Amino acid sequence: MNDASDALSAAGTPAGPWTAAVRGWLLVALTLGLAASITLSELTLVVLAAWLAFGPRETGARRAGWPLLGPLATFAAWSLVATLAAPRPAESLVAAKGLLTLGAFYVVRYALPGRRAAQRFLTGLFVAVSVVALLSILQVGLCPPGGAVESGPWRLLFRKCVRARGFFSIYMTFAGVLTQVLVATLPRVARAGRARAWMMPLWLLGVLALGLTYVRGAWLGFALGAAGCALVLRRRGLVLTTLTAVVAAALVAEPGVLHRLRTIGDLNDDTVRDRLAMLDTGLRLAWAHPITGVGPGGVKQLYPVWASPEALRRSTSHLHNTPLQIVVERGVPGLAAWIAIWAAFFAASARTLSRIPAEDEDARALVLGSMAAIAAFLVAGLFEYNFGDTEVLLVAVALMTFPFIVQRDLDAAAAGVRGVDTM
Repeated sequence: MNDASDALSAAGTPAGPWTAAVRGWLLVALTLGLAASITLSELTLVVLAAWLAFGPRETGARRAGWPLLGPLATFAAWSLVATLAAPRPAESLVAAKGLLTLGAFYVVRYALPGRRAAQRFLTGLFVAVSVVALLSILQVGLCPPGGAVESGPWRLLFRKCVRARGFFSIYMTFAGVLTQVLVATLPRVARAGRARAWMMPLWLLGVLALGLTYVRGAWLGFALGAAGCALVLRRRGLVLTTLTAVVAAALVAEPGVLHRLRTIGDLNDDTVRDRLAMLDTGLRLAWAHPITGVGPGGVKQLYPVWASPEALRRSTSHLHNTPLQIVVERGVPGLAAWIAIWAAFFAASARTLSRIPAEDEDARALVLGSMAAIAAFLVAGLFEYNFGDTEVLLVAVALMTFPFIVQRDLDAAAAGVRGVDTM
């Protein structure tokens, strides 16, 4: 942005700077929660939502609006229809509570008054996740024989420590969070300059931790998201070469990662065979219930009956594929509404990106990083039901706000409206 728009974003709040300070501390708590604790992040979002709704308003604050409301509301409404049509509506309603997570999009967007605040939020999230990444590397490196510590003060960190998981309950969740944050920060890391030199070692640390999760779907999401992002950057050749070197170094440093990579698509691999059995079962369920599906949570009840003979596991709550899970639970209309959310997001983000002046690399990095991170989230979702993983989805909806925050600044600058960004 130009100097005029920077001035707009940096406008003060003479009515009471303490209100911005409270909001700022809540955002710090949210970044820590997104990196390590679902309880902290959910509690902070509730308090933040209440503060924004009922707390004192900052002078000069701009209206945040309700972007993506159409597709989000349509998806939520059809999910409720599928819930009421389910064989067990009460159980389905409990399973559909994850819809509330989508509301975090508006809470975060309202809480971040401008793109400078968004940059600080992303930086804080990157640092917090990097600390967890370092701990996860130690977690794997110091993992005792047998892969677990059953008692004592180190049980929290070294329980199920064969694969990196940080403080999350499972490595897949950590991989999903780490993938999005790494891809979202890539445009900033790729820019030369001393001000950003400190980010590179932490980013490389995160890549190594991602490798140690051994989650192949997350690797593919990271690879495609990072490569797609790099192709749009000005130094695309240097960035792609660096990415290739980083991945090669990770494979050399940890041979187990290379072995895991080789099993992608290997029909002799038990995980691959089981995922194909889930795909077959899911398609048959979708064909049998094409309109309202089986309802949220219905897969858990029906899978033991519908599972094909080739299935290695006879019970599961999800099908390790987000679009498949959506169409099975909510039918074809639900899948169409879900796809519409992402189509609307990318269309709006692309329009915002086209409006940003070429010299404003910070704003471009925010928007491009957000788009690439969501692309990585969707690619990883082809191999894991990450839309149903609250920790991963919360990071996604938080990162989705960035293009709309930049758009709000651009609109305010064009209209000559004073804004607020005092964090």
